[in-house]
Amino acid sequence: MRLYLDDDLAGPGLARPLQQAGHNVQLPADVALRGSDDAVHLTHSIHEDRVMITRNYRDFENLHNLIAEAKGHHSGMLVVRRDNDARRNMKPHDIVRAIQNLVASGLPVADSYHELNQWR
Repeated sequence: MRLYLDDDLAGPGLARPLQQAGHNVQLPADVALRGSDDAVHLTHSIHEDRVMITRNYRDFENLHNLIAEAKGHHSGMLVVRRDNDARRNMKPHDIVRAIQNLVASGLPVADSYHELNQWR
C-alpha cells in the first residue's frame, strides 16, 4: 500500500516497520511539507494517490466528510486514536497488524475513513 504519514506519526519508529511489511511510505519531510496544515497534507496524499495515516482524527474526519459531500475522491484515511490508558495506545507493530487486518477484510480503503484501533 502507498502510505503518507501525517506529521503526528511521521518518523522512523513507524515508517520502518511499515516499509518492512512491504508498504511504500512517504513522510512530510521527504516532500518538504513538515508542519503544513492538514488540508495541505491531504491534498498531497490525494495527488500522490497515497493513503493518509494520522492521529488527528477529528480534523481528518471533517475533511473526509467534506470530500464525500462534494462527491470527491481520496485514497483513504487511516486513523490511530489515543486511548485514555496510555498503556493501550497502538504501537508501530499494532498499526502494521491493523492495516494487514483491514486489507484482509476486503473493505475498501479508497474514499473511506477507518479507525485502525478496531483492527488490531
